[in-house]
Amino acid sequence: MSDAPPVRPPVRIVLTTAATRDEAARLARILVEERLAACATLIPAVQSIYHWQGQVESATETLMLLKTGPDQLDALEGRLHQLHTYQTPEFLVLDVEAGSQTYLDWLQASLRRV
Repeated sequence: MSDAPPVRPPVRIVLTTAATRDEAARLARILVEERLAACATLIPAVQSIYHWQGQVESATETLMLLKTGPDQLDALEGRLHQLHTYQTPEFLVLDVEAGSQTYLDWLQASLRRV
């Protein structure tokens, strides 16, 4: 028996939001077509409350879950900043602890080789 920690799959989930469902769909399609994300899941009508330019703001947004790999993160973030209408788009990266091997294999095969 080994004391080595389990190997985490090379998968990341990026959280970002868009002002509208249409914008989220446009961003998602481009990022998937360019193979920077293998999949984008859109969750419409989330409510965000945040500080912006000295005020507390509230907005209905579409949450995007972008499934990608660690090698794509820099290019994905750069492209998202190019395409996004927000001045400061959200870009939060979550590690994936584990997953179905067949899904992980599909995800890796769907990404651009860097």
